[in-house]
Amino acid sequence: MTYSAPLSLVDADVHNFVETSELLPYLPAYWRDFLKLRGRPVPPPLHVSPIGFNRGDAVPPGGGMAGSDPQHVLEHHFDAYDIQFGVLNGSSILGISLNGDPDLGNVVASAYNDVLVEKWLAHSPRFGGSLLVNHADPLGAAREIERLGTHPQIVQIIMASGSNCLFGQRFFHPIYEAAHALNLPVAIHPGTEGVGTAFPATPAGHPTRYMEWHNILPLNYMGHINSLVCEGVFEKFPGLQFVAIEGGISWMAHLMWRMDKNFKALRSTTPWLKKLPSEYIREGVFLTTQPIEEPENPRHLTQIIEMIRLENNVLFSSDYPHWDFDNPKMALPPMERELKAKILWQNAARLYRLPRENPGETPVLLRENQNGLPREVLA
Repeated sequence: MTYSAPLSLVDADVHNFVETSELLPYLPAYWRDFLKLRGRPVPPPLHVSPIGFNRGDAVPPGGGMAGSDPQHVLEHHFDAYDIQFGVLNGSSILGISLNGDPDLGNVVASAYNDVLVEKWLAHSPRFGGSLLVNHADPLGAAREIERLGTHPQIVQIIMASGSNCLFGQRFFHPIYEAAHALNLPVAIHPGTEGVGTAFPATPAGHPTRYMEWHNILPLNYMGHINSLVCEGVFEKFPGLQFVAIEGGISWMAHLMWRMDKNFKALRSTTPWLKKLPSEYIREGVFLTTQPIEEPENPRHLTQIIEMIRLENNVLFSSDYPHWDFDNPKMALPPMERELKAKILWQNAARLYRLPRENPGETPVLLRENQNGLPREVLA
């Protein structure tokens, strides 16, 4: 595989913040007046961290919300940890899919994406953009993907993980069709479970405390991935890739084993599936490290990854600038350098086709040095 620049660390989950005031110039007059009167059109979170949403040291020197200044994000995060490329997933904006008004969700998503392109992606080629879509209106979301999905720095589609429908259902297929046509992964991010029009975070109802809610988020991810596989999304859109951001890793072993076991007895109920569910997951589903599990024996986590053969499906993520940010120099447990290199950059480079080659540049080939990190060698 050829690249135009060396890599050693890719961050799959960086949260840039866009102020409501920044959206206003990109909105039609009616919705601009609406937001001036009503404020940010995102349902409030049901559960809030007792220590705050963001790191206190991530506020830009000029003030404002953490993650709101592109240059400060580069200096405070990318430069501090030698991150070559990071994917911007937005902050406090995914809930636009759950406000109850699909037209409002569509125009706000478009306005956010315009700010993303003009303020953030134009600022640095080290930024990759997640194109925000309103999953409450899949046809509107598909139009938004067609509008901006060809931008060279847009690397994936993102939508809220909170929903009142499982994501494998046909209602959402226009989103996957549009993403598949442009070879863009589709990602979901937690934080909206139980808010607005979304169902509770658990099938038994709403948790009481933030810790309770935070512990159980993988349930939602299990439901969506189970649905995507069993509803035949990966058969209908071969090559489609789905990214489950910030949901953990170890639960996937239980899900894959259970799905494979049941497929052997119940495959007649899903006749469109041509192989084991675990095979679809290995080919099409990616997970991010933050918040990574921390078993008493660190080796147990890497053993789970090896047992279910997901070495090529895990991406490093920091969750910057949130309170539970993971320092890339400390976050991963001890592991073989080959696996560590895959997680730190190789899997992301393959998924996001990084870095993008520029016409006229001589591409280079990245090879690992003795530490399992890449070095530049002319192709």
